[in-house]
Amino acid sequence: MSQTRRDFLKSTGLVALGLNAPLFVSRTAALAAPAHKPGARDTILVVVELNGGNDGLNTVIPFKNPLYAKYRPTLQQSTSQIKKLTDEIGLHPQLTDFADLHQEGHLCVVQGVGYPNPDQSHFRSMDIWQSASKVDNPTEGWIGKALRQIPGAPSFHLKNSGERAPLALDGAPARVPSIASLQDFQLQVAGGTDAKAQREVIEGSAKPGGTRKPGLLDFVQRTASNTYASSRRLQEIGKNYQPKATYPQTQLANKLKLAAQLIDGNFGARIFYVSLGGFDTHAQQAGAHANLMQQLSGAVAAFFKDLSARGHKDRLLVMTFSEFGRRAKENGSKGTDHGSAAPMFLIGGKVKPGLVGAHPSLEKIPMGNLEHHTDFRQVYAAVLDQWLGVSSKDVLGGAFKPVGVFRS
Repeated sequence: MSQTRRDFLKSTGLVALGLNAPLFVSRTAALAAPAHKPGARDTILVVVELNGGNDGLNTVIPFKNPLYAKYRPTLQQSTSQIKKLTDEIGLHPQLTDFADLHQEGHLCVVQGVGYPNPDQSHFRSMDIWQSASKVDNPTEGWIGKALRQIPGAPSFHLKNSGERAPLALDGAPARVPSIASLQDFQLQVAGGTDAKAQREVIEGSAKPGGTRKPGLLDFVQRTASNTYASSRRLQEIGKNYQPKATYPQTQLANKLKLAAQLIDGNFGARIFYVSLGGFDTHAQQAGAHANLMQQLSGAVAAFFKDLSARGHKDRLLVMTFSEFGRRAKENGSKGTDHGSAAPMFLIGGKVKPGLVGAHPSLEKIPMGNLEHHTDFRQVYAAVLDQWLGVSSKDVLGGAFKPVGVFRS
């Protein structure tokens, strides 16, 4: 029985060809609709997960409210150092670069985001945010479902060492690769004493030549050729890329720099997912949280400035989220415990700058929690409908009124 192309890809995979993810890149980029066609989109979404439960009250701070200082006797931020957005609300002092983006009109802050009957388990709450659903044991993520409506649009999980792919990407029509660097795209062989010979065979099979005849052999050769060319091109991008902004020497900044290289390399990638951990600050929060705020602000700002200087400002949207916020009152260990509502940041050339929604009340804190007033799926709905051009109702399983986070 003859073997079909689909059977071949299923049975051999990429490693059998000695090639890694460039096959995915070249194939999907070729399928993507050209941006100049009517109705086509070339917008880019970068999702930054703040893992562990970010303390929203010390991220976006109601510094004029006397209850803030009362609830945070040791963790309160100095009013003189807070980066003021309005006469009453400001950013953590280490969010300096975010404050600059706000001044430039590129930072949107959605306050009081959460969902009804919040779950304060890291795992369960993260599943809810990543699946955009409260069903038990979800198997599909909101981004994975969105990708079904974006034919041929590549996406990437830019991972840390040992990090698993997020649920948010499950359900996509093609596997979303998890990569740590451009080295993951190199030509790969099994190794051993004949490694050189293996490489020569693979490179030879990738060279066009002879009479083209339809069939599996021709398909294999064209696949190898396209994949090998993509691999070489990605390696050249890595060698020659000169950032137009100074990236901090942090893990998050390295991942966003990798995203910038893939975006500017024009491979058609539209969605990226990265994470920053360490936000589970039950004890001695002050220094750890300040460092995280600095990492987040510095990395995202450098990424945005780099791509803006390359002409991608109006194509780019960065969105942050965390599985929950933290309690209004600090605990006895100079930290904060699992809470509920927290802010989300959106950075881009087309965002509506400033604050969206009111800060959660400090007077009404049931069980010590800040109450949400904006369902996170309303933010997702805006991103899906108005940015990615995807039906939010299909992805979210219901109608959620989009929050006004984009300029009219």
